[in-house]
Amino acid sequence: MLRFSIAAATIALAAAAQAQDAEAGKAVFGQCRACHQVGETAKNGVGPLLNGIIGRKAGTVEGYNYSEANKNSGKTWDEATFLAYIKDPRGFMPGNKMAYAGLKDEKRAADLLAYLKTFGPDGKPKQ
Repeated sequence: MLRFSIAAATIALAAAAQAQDAEAGKAVFGQCRACHQVGETAKNGVGPLLNGIIGRKAGTVEGYNYSEANKNSGKTWDEATFLAYIKDPRGFMPGNKMAYAGLKDEKRAADLLAYLKTFGPDGKPKQ
């Protein structure tokens, strides 16, 4: 019984480690770069900057002209909300301006999230 528990715990830890890979997420973010920026020098572009997205209320990046749907969504970006949104932006938040069709691959979406989580609201890397 103990052997099974240790094996199950090892498998669960390995799965969790694979679930979010920030370095792989950096490559996934390459798709997002056309519209979004992250980092200390990030600015709003076609889309808002994404520094510190987790924990931020939707539609609140200063200087970005959001859709009414985004501004009035009442959503706060947490992991589950971000993953649902990035999978199907228009289905999740009808009326938003994001033209992206969605990132359906759950592993790549988790990696992207891990990468975005490395940036604080000021764009500095979190330690």
